[in-house]
Amino acid sequence: MSFLVEWLPDAEDDLAAAWIQASDRQAVTGAQALIDRLLARDPLTNGEEVAEGLRKIIAEPVVAYYEVDTGRRHVTVTNVALLPSAS
Repeated sequence: MSFLVEWLPDAEDDLAAAWIQASDRQAVTGAQALIDRLLARDPLTNGEEVAEGLRKIIAEPVVAYYEVDTGRRHVTVTNVALLPSAS
């Protein structure tokens, strides 16, 4: 059974900004799709803990920060950043 992945408006804005700044915009689009697939499948294995309740997943050229509610099988992507090497 998969998880529902929700991108908060701030995360969507971050993703749009990353797309604009990226030297390879298709890579940002592909990274977003990969993040969605991996987090929907298993957000605990496909990311790493940053702080209590906050995790991150790296999909070149971006990193996404997210929270997991295992009881509801829900993932909330809270922030996205373009990795320094991708701008």
